[in-house]
Amino acid sequence: MDRVQLADFLRSRRTRLTPSDVGLPVGVRRRTPGLRREEVAELAAISVDYYTRLEQARGPHPSRQVLGGIQRALRLSDDEREHLFRLAGEPPGPPAPSAGPPGDVRPGIRHLLDRLDDAAAFVLDAKYEVIAWNQLACALMGDFAALAARDRNLVRRHFLNPAAESRFSAAQQREFGLLTAGHLRSATARYPQDPGLTSLIDELLRGSDEFAEIWATHHVDVERSRTKILVHPVVGVLEVDCEVLLVPERDQQVIIYTAAPGTPSSEGFQRLRDDVHAGRLANRAHLADRAPHTFAERASDVRGGALGHVGT
Repeated sequence: MDRVQLADFLRSRRTRLTPSDVGLPVGVRRRTPGLRREEVAELAAISVDYYTRLEQARGPHPSRQVLGGIQRALRLSDDEREHLFRLAGEPPGPPAPSAGPPGDVRPGIRHLLDRLDDAAAFVLDAKYEVIAWNQLACALMGDFAALAARDRNLVRRHFLNPAAESRFSAAQQREFGLLTAGHLRSATARYPQDPGLTSLIDELLRGSDEFAEIWATHHVDVERSRTKILVHPVVGVLEVDCEVLLVPERDQQVIIYTAAPGTPSSEGFQRLRDDVHAGRLANRAHLADRAPHTFAERASDVRGGALGHVGT
């Protein structure tokens, strides 16, 4: 165990984070950058004295459980995790397998959503549940915040409530069905023990002949950018470009809808933005209630909106 290098590494990672990065309130102005030691200790579920001694290069040999808590508290990447374990004299081994898809959204992704003023953007987890969104996505799609978490799932909506997809062409609906069923097939290999994913697939197999047919083919698809046509109840027909950005460490997708400048669809987006800026949309938290991820996001820190008639 290299106590000095471990202490330097912990300090460098702590000082690069801000409270908002880990879902903590910003509070008063800070004299030094980064998180306080007591905040890291709280997030890692260890005592402040224990963590302080580690940063002062006089701490005991930390257990793997303690190292795992510090990794989560400091939001370390897989490479940084491996380095942390080696400094502590522990074989890194593979990261602990996740029982289910992560539901916490990185602060940087949350900030990206809020800054995309001219794009509708939202985040999907590996089960195709919408877990974060911006206000233009609300204007385009409806009120996510008013729905229970199960009703924010776009796969369940597509296969078990076909009437909700009637604004799309048959070809677009079929493409979306293939894409999402293939995505779920891939997710079962990554999360074989997740009861939520198993329950969702069982529900879809019982309730949708279309899903059962696709599922039997063992189809696996990948995300790709595409152009979609949708009919909005207020601004009419919109041709939107759909971009898919992957967040590998969270196994999530950021879906971004834009309209080409100077087109009627762009004018439609402008009308929706005007509604947002004029306060004609409900001001709601854009992150779903994720109780197991207390420190990842605070709903009071963000804004958002609504679910209506569109999938990716």
